[in-house]
Amino acid sequence: MNKRIRTGTFFMQGNEACVEGGIAAGCMLFAGYPITPATEIAELMSRRLPRVGGVYVQGEDELASLGMVLGASAAGWKAMTATSGNGICLMQEEIGYAAMTEIPCVIVDAQRAGPGTGVATKSMQGDVYQVRYGSNADYSIIALAPSSPQELFDLTIEAFNYSEVYRTPVFVLSDEIVSHMRERVTIPSPEKITIADRKKPDVPPEKFVPFRADSPVGVPPMPSFGDGYALPVSSFSRTETGRPATDFKTHSKLVQRLQDKIEKNADSIIKIESMGVEDAEAAVISYGSVARGAKDAVKGLRAEGKPVAFVRLITLWPFPDERIREIAKSVKTLFVPEMNLGKMVREVERAAGRYADVISLPRSGIDIHTPAEIQETVGRAFS
Repeated sequence: MNKRIRTGTFFMQGNEACVEGGIAAGCMLFAGYPITPATEIAELMSRRLPRVGGVYVQGEDELASLGMVLGASAAGWKAMTATSGNGICLMQEEIGYAAMTEIPCVIVDAQRAGPGTGVATKSMQGDVYQVRYGSNADYSIIALAPSSPQELFDLTIEAFNYSEVYRTPVFVLSDEIVSHMRERVTIPSPEKITIADRKKPDVPPEKFVPFRADSPVGVPPMPSFGDGYALPVSSFSRTETGRPATDFKTHSKLVQRLQDKIEKNADSIIKIESMGVEDAEAAVISYGSVARGAKDAVKGLRAEGKPVAFVRLITLWPFPDERIREIAKSVKTLFVPEMNLGKMVREVERAAGRYADVISLPRSGIDIHTPAEIQETVGRAFS
């Protein structure tokens, strides 16, 4: 039996469930800097990881912490960090570095009210563009948005799996509410947990071409430092052999592959939850903690006989363009409640195009939408 994993059903805080998910996924190193509302992840990792043979490191800041994570990952360990929006600001240089060098890592962002220091103990969904576009130039990442402690466990495992398969930074985009709420969390036995490990080279070292991506997903195999393979690591544009390159053809091919390995495999990555789409005239699209109240609101509207659908984005990036477009074709109006002044609503508008009207229901953080508020606003569209 795998002694790493605490199996059974527990009453857990979201951040605690995240820790258990990371350990279940095989995380061997956590490096981070304390920051509300993610601090419990670091505190619990400092106790749990040494008991399972792993390493906990408190970095001097968030940038150093992510650097340690990338170094550990390059050496073959699964590794993660956790922070909030302020820390993501400091990590952006190395997020781009990880994307360019294709080093797997998991970054948990427990969002809080901002900008700046904001309100450290209150929630917001303000980082959805920051995690996607925060570093320089063109690249793609994966971001998952849990709406419960159970999903913080499940999606942390998924994040590690995606990071290994696609050799990319993966974000678990939580928020203060989900990170700090306590609910029942069921941790299955190890044999029921799907774990993906990175693909190693299947050729001898002398025939290994470090960044030749012959696989169907467009991701090159990745040896660990010490495996006997030459693996050049630099964030300069490079040839398939890893030599720096400055010509358009080589650079363009590389950057397009970094984009395509996520975007062209979006159907294998994207997850959404939906209810009532078949007969709907309107839909409420939400994610994270806001989706909890939105789901209750839709249930109330349907009980009143109003044909409203509930759609929850579990995968925020890559954005589920095709699925949102199909929903837009079947309804008249899309409502988007979110705890910011209108971010993901722009993606919904882009995907929906001319097929449906899109109405933003923004809130600047601290106070979450109540089910009654959403129900009343959407219900007025039928009066």
